[in-house]
Amino acid sequence: MTDKNYSDDSADSDPECFNNNATWNGNNLLTQSRQKIPTRRVSLSNLHNRMNQTKIDPFFEPKVLRKNNSITKTESIGSLAKESKVLVIYTGGTIGMVKNANGVYEPCPGALGKSLKAYPQLHDQSYFRKYFGLPESDELLVLPDTGEKTRVVYTVFEYDPLLDSSNMTIDDWVLIAQNIKREYHRFNGFVILHGTDTMAYTASALSFMLENLGKTVVITGSQIPLFEARSDGKENLLNSLIIAGNYCIPEVTILFNNKLFRGNRTSKISASNLDAFDSPNMSPLVNIGIKINVDWNNVYRVSTIAKVNVHSKLNRNVTLLRIFPSITVETIRAFLQSPIQGVVLQTYGSGNAPSNRKDILNEFREATKRGVIIVNITQCANGKVDAAYETGNALIEAGVIPGSDMTPEACLAKLSYILSKDEWSIETKREMVRTNLRGEMTVIREQKVEDLSLVQAIANTLKVSTSDEIDKLRSALYPAIVCAISARGDINSLVQLKKSGIDLCASDYDMRTPLHIAVNHDKLDVVKYLLSEGANVHAKDKNGETPLHLAIKNNNYEIVNILIETGALLDMPKNRIGDYVTNAAANGKIRLVKTLNLAGATLEEKDSFGRQCIHAASEKNQPEIVDYLVNVVKVNRNRKDPYERTPRDIAKYFRHKEVLEILDACDENQASLKER
Repeated sequence: MTDKNYSDDSADSDPECFNNNATWNGNNLLTQSRQKIPTRRVSLSNLHNRMNQTKIDPFFEPKVLRKNNSITKTESIGSLAKESKVLVIYTGGTIGMVKNANGVYEPCPGALGKSLKAYPQLHDQSYFRKYFGLPESDELLVLPDTGEKTRVVYTVFEYDPLLDSSNMTIDDWVLIAQNIKREYHRFNGFVILHGTDTMAYTASALSFMLENLGKTVVITGSQIPLFEARSDGKENLLNSLIIAGNYCIPEVTILFNNKLFRGNRTSKISASNLDAFDSPNMSPLVNIGIKINVDWNNVYRVSTIAKVNVHSKLNRNVTLLRIFPSITVETIRAFLQSPIQGVVLQTYGSGNAPSNRKDILNEFREATKRGVIIVNITQCANGKVDAAYETGNALIEAGVIPGSDMTPEACLAKLSYILSKDEWSIETKREMVRTNLRGEMTVIREQKVEDLSLVQAIANTLKVSTSDEIDKLRSALYPAIVCAISARGDINSLVQLKKSGIDLCASDYDMRTPLHIAVNHDKLDVVKYLLSEGANVHAKDKNGETPLHLAIKNNNYEIVNILIETGALLDMPKNRIGDYVTNAAANGKIRLVKTLNLAGATLEEKDSFGRQCIHAASEKNQPEIVDYLVNVVKVNRNRKDPYERTPRDIAKYFRHKEVLEILDACDENQASLKER
């Protein structure tokens, strides 16, 4: 088979498993009359060249992400306030498998994405036809109305070849993380479809690799393929899309059986039950019942002002060592030998190991001196390492680091991540192991103070007494209080509210967060404080506006700059950006033009009438803006407007001498450069 040239916008032909012999029966089951589902083969050398990767694991099988350009077609359609865009990345796993003629489940390239339109709970055909006007064959999908704030518009990208999660490698984690980063500006949230066997490992690894994450990443799958009548995949996928599209939970999470868990606190607990995953030392972030209940106080938020980044290097030289009675010192020594640099040590109970085994303790001590990092976690499913016992304290004296209540999957991933940080000293790496980096371990929080007297007074006045009623009152009043204080710029009061356990990121009745309010009132210091406390720059109000949109409207260059530093994106249709920049250029607002450029606008976007800002600036005699566009931004000054006029044609027609001089000088400079 010849190599296939995959491109971001290419639409692949139907996979072979969707041939003329593939049919749907009344129960939406895909039946196959052929004897074997063919597997697509691609050239390894071609994939190596495209991905430009250096393998970490020699058993990694190179693959590419098969994409479509459906989402780009929606950029000028619909309202940002009404729709949220989610990318589904299918890596492989049970959820997308089909039965072959022998009754065995096998992966079928392209089958999952093609089939989703057949499920009314996963695709609203009438909405699709009404608002998008795309061909029925288009790979864009939209969820039906679920009672949430926005409609979720989504599409499926798929790896080729598909991967059985038992064959997952570090390189696959790197690939997934890089693909998320590559599509980060285009989508509001991400859903990763994954096999269940190594799902917890992948979630843990991605949680560390995706640094400064500001959007929701949900990993899910199923125990029964989506094509089967009893599949848990439909509900898992539906709930994942709702969460990723409507709830700003900036973590890598796992969704299974109506619960959303923090990914690095989760383990697979059952090979056959639908309730296959659990987070033994932390309650779920979200419980999905008749209503979707989010535990916002437990959502992990980044406290650094920085853009999302992928740390694409992990250290393979880590291992897992489980203590058992009469374990030999030779076994211990073998686990600690080079090239091993990190060991997850699973001990009894609260972190205990035999204190009378001086030989074992000495091996740990010597390994620590050589720079091997050993982390102690419990063998028990629930609980944490505690140094209160003599046997546990003996390990600490030997240089072993207590790992609190980390899962084995999280601890391995954390060690792999930390050990790959070549710029850190061994002392820094040991300190980072003790530090809660992504919510992977329980830390003691500051004692929560009593409710605000105002809330209690209102509760008494309204005769509210039950805990449920008071909780509802809190959820209604606290966001309004925080927003009002943010508008005043009172940082000291915000600090006190934070100490009281109040969520500084909660939105009010208009879906405005305190960050929206602080930006709108030009409170730079409050903006900085809220960002340092994990305020999300991607949150949208009921009008679909992010804090960045408000900062641009206010022409506040300083606030735009700090929002961009934190990863804010100019998330709006190109023609709307074009309207902003052409209007600013026409009215001589040079600072706003520069602000928009800083925010990510190329300044070559077309407005609703097909003009670019250089056309508007040339027509309205704005020489300063024209000079900035052609000499700083280097826009194409020969582009024609809908009337076939270049900027120079426009300036000449309106006799704008200064604008003409700038454009002519630019032409002369270019001509002299060519002569050289």
